[in-house]
Amino acid sequence: MWRRLLILIAGACCALCMPAYADRPQAQPAALVVGNAGYPGQPLASAANDARAMADALGRRGYRVMLHENLTRDGMLQALQSWRARMRPGGGNVFYFAGHGLQAGDSARLLGVDASLSRPATLMTRAVDVKQLLAMAGSTTDGAPNLVLLDACRDNPFGAATADLPSAAGVLLVQATGAGGVAFDRAGHGAWTGALLQAMADRDTGLATALADPAVRAAHGRNRHWQARHEGQERQDSGPAAADPVQAMTAAAGIEHPRGVLPKDSAEQVELTFWDSVKDSSHAGDYEAYLQAYPHGRFAALARARIERLKASTPKAETPKAAPAPAPAPEKPRAPAARRPADAPPVATPAAPAAPAEAPRTASAPSQMQKAGSDIRDCPACPVLAVIAPGAFTMGSNTSDPSEKPPHRVTVDAPFAIGRTEVTVEQWNACVDAGACPKVTDAPRAPNTPARDISWDDAQLYVKWLTKVSGKPYRLPTEAEWEFAARGGTSSRYWWGDDMRRGSANCKDCGEPWQADGPAPVASFAANAYGLHDMSGSVWEWVEDCWHSSYKNAPADARAWSEQFCRVHVIRGGSWRDGASYMPATTRFKYDASVRHSQNGFRVARDMK
Repeated sequence: MWRRLLILIAGACCALCMPAYADRPQAQPAALVVGNAGYPGQPLASAANDARAMADALGRRGYRVMLHENLTRDGMLQALQSWRARMRPGGGNVFYFAGHGLQAGDSARLLGVDASLSRPATLMTRAVDVKQLLAMAGSTTDGAPNLVLLDACRDNPFGAATADLPSAAGVLLVQATGAGGVAFDRAGHGAWTGALLQAMADRDTGLATALADPAVRAAHGRNRHWQARHEGQERQDSGPAAADPVQAMTAAAGIEHPRGVLPKDSAEQVELTFWDSVKDSSHAGDYEAYLQAYPHGRFAALARARIERLKASTPKAETPKAAPAPAPAPEKPRAPAARRPADAPPVATPAAPAAPAEAPRTASAPSQMQKAGSDIRDCPACPVLAVIAPGAFTMGSNTSDPSEKPPHRVTVDAPFAIGRTEVTVEQWNACVDAGACPKVTDAPRAPNTPARDISWDDAQLYVKWLTKVSGKPYRLPTEAEWEFAARGGTSSRYWWGDDMRRGSANCKDCGEPWQADGPAPVASFAANAYGLHDMSGSVWEWVEDCWHSSYKNAPADARAWSEQFCRVHVIRGGSWRDGASYMPATTRFKYDASVRHSQNGFRVARDMK
């Protein structure tokens, strides 16, 4: 896509200057610099050069720089996670992106290198939403705002109108253009980044001063207008008129090319290609991607009908008829002993199956260390895992629930993998069929719904069997790993923000799809920034840790907090039967290890060593 210009007002950026921190390494702001050039079919000439030069310029100004090139969508999210963990608390941190982008409506997206115009749906699904980026970049202090620099296009290859992006608290968003603007790519550096680097040539020139430089604002006359947004404030300038395309293509600096994922076909043909790429899909998300690109497209009604058909075709989950109706979940403030609803009397787990024969190991290609942001599936019966990069976060909260106190800093010092969804009925039944796990219910349940009525002891049998089948060290996630993953790189109440948003979680107050007699199929709701579904709601999830009534003396790392002869363990996340007050990422409760409950399930994890 085209790359754009958004220039900054120097007065609004003075807080980004760093002299006061020059002699304090621990106070250095962090800079994440990403240059995506290696797009299949439409590589960019200078995005990688831009990123390297920007990383050098920021490094010379005292920033702790993380430089990445040619990241996929998931790789970008993992890099953002690491950047957030390394941010200076006082603000002034920087994110810079050079590469393809687009905007549909008020949703701008930065494309990973796994997006391709030959598969138009990937332009929506393999890209990072700028709104999500701003949520992760938001400063949590009253210090300087964090700065987001986007040298990426904001036009729409699908032909729909574009609109201004919303501002975000604690973030100063600086883009190479406003909605629908254009720029050019060329050998060496892109027009806007090249001008910015020239303005930063003098090491003593602050970033705010460089961004306000007239040459940067002009950007060789290629951009239609510039724009700066910070917490609802906006300034625009008509700037120089867009250059004639012929003149632009024969600029004195050399031949220039449109910097963007430009469809070679007509808008009508692009829509047909998009629809052809998803029309036979059995995944609702593909049709939703089409509707995002073409909300009033020629196939919009058909796309909506297929989404409804896919949802309707999912078998309805049922609970045992003998189970009494559940008591309603209490709303906050909630006491730890009374906040968990129970829809059936606890049932003691029967004895585990006697020494089942070891399941045959599935042949697979030699394993290798996976990169953060990638998927792992160790065997046909194994759940799909997401690799989570190391980082740090504040665990717990200062809510009315004493079990979540005190908030404390936790460092996750090694990568780990965790299930993208909870273990499903189908996956649990594979263990049952192998004779390694007990059959926990006779009730008919859809194979793609989360396995439930699972005790902590049952979950241990499953991960033991999965370890034998796959040859990998499967286990339950630790409580710290679980909350780190559930937050998705954010520090807000929910992974999507501080306010409940309908349609974001499977709970009784959270919107459709919802039904009282069972949770929705896994992945029915949007994933968080790490690609994990249903961390809030659906079913409560067992973790490895023993229950402690508070975080006093809790570990400062991500290891399990265990005790000898522990029989009460932690469950996290709430369930579909609970209210919205149970959906925050910090919510925790306890159950005896041998107790099965219709709202309890789990997801698996493993080390990456």
